[in-house]
Amino acid sequence: MSTSAHPSAGAMTADSTVTDRLVGANERYAAAFSDPGMDARPVLGVAVVACMDARLDLHAALGLELGDCHTIRNAGGVVTDDVIRSLTISQRALGTRSVVLIHHTGCGLESLTEEFRHELEMEVGQRPAWAVEAFRDVDQDVRQSMQRVRTSPFLLHTGDVRGFVFDVTTGLLREIDPSTDPATDPA
Repeated sequence: MSTSAHPSAGAMTADSTVTDRLVGANERYAAAFSDPGMDARPVLGVAVVACMDARLDLHAALGLELGDCHTIRNAGGVVTDDVIRSLTISQRALGTRSVVLIHHTGCGLESLTEEFRHELEMEVGQRPAWAVEAFRDVDQDVRQSMQRVRTSPFLLHTGDVRGFVFDVTTGLLREIDPSTDPATDPA
């Protein structure tokens, strides 16, 4: 059973790899490609930070076209030092002013713990330098990510930072109020 949204796109032979399939698809793409004549500055001046989950088609979900935004993706869509690095370059060198953060329902990071690092260390003999950034409450993790962006000394534009949770079953975004913390909210 195929889980791909495009099961017939470039059938694989017995001795080909997924990478071979992708390279073939690129050759077909390049044959019809024409230079769009744009530079690296996003037309909409926005950077989107999102989870790498294959179920998130960010351009379709947000109505974006080629050249509209910078897209930064990682496991969980969490704001790590490397995300701050990319956002800093996006803002300072390429003119973005807005940041949209997108986590999603059913994220794999909700089922991991930092124990994952220990297991890797036991398997390969070296502890990863990076944190797993696992979480149990997706809304709270979006708030934490917004706070990391807003308080970074490297970012010039922190006034338009908004966070959302994408529902993988409905396709809808739900905005997260950065000031609402369920642990302190009496409601």
